[in-house]
Amino acid sequence: MTAPPPLILASTSPRRAELLRMLGLPFEIRTGSVAEDPLPGELPVPHVERLARAKAHAVSQGTPEALVLGGDTVVVSGSRILGKPRDADDAVSMLLALSGLAHQVISGLALYRRGALLASGTRSTIVRFRPFGPEEARAYVETGEPMDKAGAYGIQGLGAVLVEGIEGDHSTVVGLPIPLLLDLLQQAGHPFRFPGPAARP
Repeated sequence: MTAPPPLILASTSPRRAELLRMLGLPFEIRTGSVAEDPLPGELPVPHVERLARAKAHAVSQGTPEALVLGGDTVVVSGSRILGKPRDADDAVSMLLALSGLAHQVISGLALYRRGALLASGTRSTIVRFRPFGPEEARAYVETGEPMDKAGAYGIQGLGAVLVEGIEGDHSTVVGLPIPLLLDLLQQAGHPFRFPGPAARP
């Protein structure tokens, strides 16, 4: 059986890295510089997939033999794309806009090798927040957790207390949709295999 190429995660997200480790996939982290602002008139799904591709492509050009995984996640409230907050006030504003309402979380992944796209796609999940006010939103922001997260919350951390329920895949909200990852690995010719006992974390 041919050994799979080395895997590189083109992301600094500790949540994506944690999920890869949970799956027993050996990888290293390398990142490139990619502007994350939406293009004029760009819709959420194409925006997320474009950024996942751009991040993987930027790293793949310098690591031709590796399989490079890029990812991106946004929160969508109505027609508004919510990325990472600019500052604490922006984080509070985002959270209050989501309070008591349902919103969509979209995560995209892309696999590149030798600078060429092998496979990409997106998945979405609905998250519903319980109602809360400015004082609670500000207290959560003061923990520092929201500042590097789309929509200004982390469902796998303290942000879980804001969540009333979800409809869909939890790993999509975290930022690395596992069902999509398995599909993309299959399409790229490197299907997921369970690790042996010595390889498990």
